[in-house]
Amino acid sequence: MPEKLSQSQIDALLNKMASGAAEVQKKPTQKLKDYDFRAPRKFTKEQLKALDGLHETLARVLASYFSSILRTPCEIEALSAEEQRYHEYSNSLPDNTMLGLMSVSSQSGECDENTMLLDLTSTFSFQLIDRLLGGNGKGAIPDRSFTDIEIAVLSNVLENITVRFDDVWKNTFNIDFALETIESNPRLLQLFAPEDIVVITMMNIKMVGTTNTVSICIPAEFLEQTVDQFSRRFTKNKKQHDPEQEKMKKQLILENVCESELEMKAVFDEFSMPLRDILGLQPMDVIPLHKPVNSDISIRIDDQPWFTAKLGETRKRKAIKLNSILNNIVEQTEMVTSGQQSAGNA
Repeated sequence: MPEKLSQSQIDALLNKMASGAAEVQKKPTQKLKDYDFRAPRKFTKEQLKALDGLHETLARVLASYFSSILRTPCEIEALSAEEQRYHEYSNSLPDNTMLGLMSVSSQSGECDENTMLLDLTSTFSFQLIDRLLGGNGKGAIPDRSFTDIEIAVLSNVLENITVRFDDVWKNTFNIDFALETIESNPRLLQLFAPEDIVVITMMNIKMVGTTNTVSICIPAEFLEQTVDQFSRRFTKNKKQHDPEQEKMKKQLILENVCESELEMKAVFDEFSMPLRDILGLQPMDVIPLHKPVNSDISIRIDDQPWFTAKLGETRKRKAIKLNSILNNIVEQTEMVTSGQQSAGNA
């Protein structure tokens, strides 16, 4: 039971509160997070994390590609993905930048035809051009638009990047990437409605002592059709498997394997002869063997010796009688036999 306060103690506390000597504990304020009802979140953190797994693979592939064409070590790190409205992403782009428009389509109908954006900053683009044309990539970055020759050089680079996108994404599901066009002025580009939701993935590129960023803009409409496949591919399945169910699966597989047809051969003896003797063989010639007729013969399954046997006859037909199982396949034979018995009991 709590201790009861006397009237004098209550009066003393009231006097301290009135004079400000007593500290009044304030109720901690709860942190509130803004939520935009006009553009609600379409993807969970787990789904975006699964998308990060795909881009980590893409980052390794692109790092290898840039290191080979630039003749210098290149490191690429995939950063986290986040949702934005398209006008927010478009307004954040500088006036001079290189945008590659990649069309995405699926012949199997897994997703509708759509477009992705790949943004190469002007700093990174001019460094690429300098390295590809023999420079060291450390020169001053010009503050101007791209020339026709520079656009042609970057167009070839974006073509090869699109091929890497196609290779990496096809490991998850069957879609085709193709470079539609390139654009150096994002203000003239309106692919989506301003309020449309897009997912932006940023990548850091380290080369020649500098760090640049590359962004990938993926429409939410496309990801909604494919995000489940991303999750199954890159999210670890923590479900506990039932041992009995796994055992039944193994028995079913073994039962189906036991129905496979194999070629069986009975080999009495093997020997070699010179080619001149083989060419001189005639009907009724006798070829001496290296062992007597009543000795064991080898029974082979798919050219692998499994048994030893004796030659004989049954119902006026040639036959063999198995004697023993060879030592090197005893364990395999026991495994198959026990598997057949388990499958029969099941």
